Amino acid sequence: MKLTLFQQILELNQLFNQLSAGLERLESVSFFQRDLVQHARSDVEIARVYANREFFDNFEAIVENDAKWAYKFQRAFSQKLKDPDDIYLEVRDSEERRKRKGLPPRIVILPNWDMSDEDGYDREQSSRKRNAAKRLRRGSHKSAKTTELTGRGLGQLAMPKKGGSRP
Repeated sequence: MKLTLFQQILELNQLFNQLSAGLERLESVSFFQRDLVQHARSDVEIARVYANREFFDNFEAIVENDAKWAYKFQRAFSQKLKDPDDIYLEVRDSEERRKRKGLPPRIVILPNWDMSDEDGYDREQSSRKRNAAKRLRRGSHKSAKTTELTGRGLGQLAMPKKGGSRP
């Protein structure tokens, strides 16, 4: 919520109070016509009413906008904290409620299901990827050695001639 907005409407009302009090003091001064000063005071009060009415008519929109932001913020925070596997637990609980009511299941949950079975699979896949990357690095290292040998002329002995056969 806009705290500065509340401070401004408060300051405006305090200024209206000061102006009204000043006009009230002028009523007792014989130099001013009392009726005109009272008319000016009524104009100040009408201005105060219009300003406050405008503020409070728009106040609902301010609160609604703040509420939307707060709900979105809370939902995003809750989603961040929520475990992706919680949906399975919710489904299991829902199916148990249906079973107690005598209703047929909508979903069949595998027996002996364990939430951590994917963790082992993920670790295994990660290990396989690391091993494959190591083999690729070793393989590219060996091909570099073969090129090195060929460059010295040693590799040419092992290479067959065009159209000929190996001795």
